[in-house]
Amino acid sequence: MKQIIPNRLAEIIFALAMGVFALLHFKSGNDTQFRASVPAYFPGDASIWIYISGAGFLLVAIAILINRQKRLACYLLAVMLIVFILTIHLIPAIRDKNLYQPLKDGALAMAAIIIGNNASK
Repeated sequence: MKQIIPNRLAEIIFALAMGVFALLHFKSGNDTQFRASVPAYFPGDASIWIYISGAGFLLVAIAILINRQKRLACYLLAVMLIVFILTIHLIPAIRDKNLYQPLKDGALAMAAIIIGNNASK
């Protein structure tokens, strides 16, 4: 079956979205509202976790764009997003009955897994 949209184009668009998420994390690292989303039981300052996750998004974007270590990067992104669901989004989703964030991160994690599965070794 002929693909209407090539996989590589979809990967590039996904990588650009991850790059935007990285920039948002770097830009908002000291934002009070953004810092409040980091659970209090995480060790250290909340800003460091925001910057670390921003670095993760940036590294995934780069790996996909240059087509190097794409499988590993995408699998690690999926793990990071699932950790976000379990540690950041799950309790607010249950409390407020707002499933937007966990569904978004879950869908992004599954897309990352698909990209990783299709990556050449």
